[in-house]
Parts: sequence; structure tokens; C-alpha cells
Amino acid sequence: MCTVKQLHEDMLIRFIAADADLTLLWAAAVGKRPGVALRQKVVWITGASSGIGEELAYQLSASGARLVLSARRENELHRVKRKCLELSSLEDEDILVLPLDLLDRSSHREKTDAVLQHFSKIDVLVNNSGRSQRGLFLNTDIDVYSSLMELNYLGTVSITQHVLQHMIHHGDGIIATVSSIAGLVGAPLSSGYAASKHAIQGFFNTLRTELTDYPNITISTICPGPVVSQIVHNAFSEQVNKPLSNAGDQYHKMSTERCVRLILAGLSNRVKEMWIAQQPFLLVFYLWQYTPTLAWYITSLLGRKRVQNFKAGLDADTAYFTKPKAKTS
Repeated sequence: MCTVKQLHEDMLIRFIAADADLTLLWAAAVGKRPGVALRQKVVWITGASSGIGEELAYQLSASGARLVLSARRENELHRVKRKCLELSSLEDEDILVLPLDLLDRSSHREKTDAVLQHFSKIDVLVNNSGRSQRGLFLNTDIDVYSSLMELNYLGTVSITQHVLQHMIHHGDGIIATVSSIAGLVGAPLSSGYAASKHAIQGFFNTLRTELTDYPNITISTICPGPVVSQIVHNAFSEQVNKPLSNAGDQYHKMSTERCVRLILAGLSNRVKEMWIAQQPFLLVFYLWQYTPTLAWYITSLLGRKRVQNFKAGLDADTAYFTKPKAKTS
């Protein structure tokens, strides 16, 4: 017989080892499998040319989903398509390469129509496109903030509106949007990015309540912590056209493969909000949810460390709890 103390110790060990919220981990352990729930579904992925979007394409194709791959770089989309075909039994016509610029909102109706013309339906939209940010607010041009909101927020809202009209007509579908831990918690050096992700959270939380008459349409927000991807390399700096000087290494971050496996578990089981992060970042999610006063204290400590790293010319995310080492050439 387990004692109460042993039970608490077991729960603590499980939490320390956890890399997602309990609902999502439960779905991954005992819920529907992607190969069953998503097989033959038409999944439109924006930002599919790299990072989480690219890995989503690979794992979805292996699960038998039919794909629409969108991003601005058409040549990279064709590369991803070729690998998807190698990893799966899909045919060429099962994967549509559809270049898309989220900033060109006037084209979003035409792009949606192109998907419907090819597949006749859209079962899942994964809003994954976006850019991050590294820079102190006082040193950052206001144009950076405008660009982040135009891309991360308004571009996502625009494509969602067109796809949702189709899903309402059919009475079924999933709209999943990759937000961030920064959509729930302020992130120093990423004030504009955090603002755009907070906007995403507020928008989709509200949209979900507007769709109560359509119970088979699921609005899902995905909130990853640090994950290996290209988003840091493409991040805005203090000026719109100024590249980031140092993206840093990513050894401390969750693997893209693990993150996407959890996302697919959430989509397969229609989880409405997914927290995906290794410790201590997962703990930060829970602290902000249940003990905000303590969360403010810890976030301030982490934020100070992040700003210090950045001012020292180091990767802002590296080594929160150990002395950071500058990269050697």
C-alpha cells in the first residue's frame, strides 16, 4: 500500500520530469493516436518551411494526413514536400505547395479558395507563421512593433477568418495556433513579440466562446516554451531590416521532434490549450496560473539574467542558472 507521502513524492517526481501540462500528457498517453484521428485529414500548415512547421509536415505525413504547405519560400516548401513523400505513402497530389505571405491579407481569400479547389475541404488549420524579437524596448524602433502585430496577429486573424467560414459551413474543423509561453508571461527583450502573442491568446479565447453553437469546431492554442527552431535566427532586432547579431546555440531547448509529437497528441484529442515546455519553464506556466505573486518574483529573477546575457553579447536564453560562457570562434 502506498502511503500519502509516497504518493506525493511520486507526483513530484512525475512533475519534475514533465514536459507538458497534465491534460496534454494524458492525451499523449491514453488518447487517440494521430495515425487514426488525423489520417486522410486535410491539414494546412503556415510557416511550413522550417522549424516546428517543417517537423509538423513530416510527422503529419507519416500519420497519413494530406497537407497544404505554406510559407514565403517556395523552394523550401518543395524541399519539405519531397521529404514528406519519402517518409510516407502519400502521393504527389496529397501535398499542395501553396506560397503564402501573411502580410498580404488581400490574397488570403484567393489562397483559401485554392486549397478548397484542390482538396474540397480543410479539416485543420495550423497557424504557425510568425517572427520573434530580441531587443530592449527603449532601443527599438516602433516599426518593429507594427511589423510584429501585422504578421503575428493580424495576418493570423485574417487567414483564420477565411478558413473558419468554410469550417462553419461544414460544421467541423480544428483551428490551432502556435502561440508561446510569451503569450501568457511577459518575456524581457521580446516586448513586441509577447504583445502579439498576448493578442493571439485574447483573440482565440474570445473566438472560442463565440463558437458555442458549433461544438465540433475546436479552437486550440499551442504555447511552447523554448524549442529548437529557426525563429530566433529570423527574429527582429532593434530595427526592422537589421539582422540579429547572435542567435546563440539551442542545446538547452526542447527538441522540435518532441514538441511536435505533443502537438499532434493535442490535435488528435482536440485539446483546447497546450502548454509544452521542459522544466523550469513548465513550472513558470503553473506559477502564473495559480500563484502570480511568486511568479512575478521568479520571472523578475529570470528576466534580469536574460537582460544581462543580452547586454553582454551572449544568447539571451542560455544558462539561466549557471554562469554563461561566450561563444568561441
